Amino acid sequence: MAKNAAAKAKGTEHPDYHFIKVVMTDGSEYKTRSTYGKEGDTLNLDIDPLTHPAWTGGEQKMLDRGGRVSRFNSRFGNLPFGRK
Repeated sequence: MAKNAAAKAKGTEHPDYHFIKVVMTDGSEYKTRSTYGKEGDTLNLDIDPLTHPAWTGGEQKMLDRGGRVSRFNSRFGNLPFGRK
């Protein structure tokens, strides 16, 4: 094993860890440390805890793409854990 490969295997090489700015969907921003981009870069979030239904408790819609949901419901819809 080459010397450089051995160093990687032991975990002695670390990623570049630096400060970036994170911008939430409402425009608020904060600084954090990350391996994303380079020092001073900005990460603009498309989805965050302020807007995503998993955190806000909003309604979820199941999109039927290519009939997959309707096919699943036709095969398994009559099982006890299915729709009520």
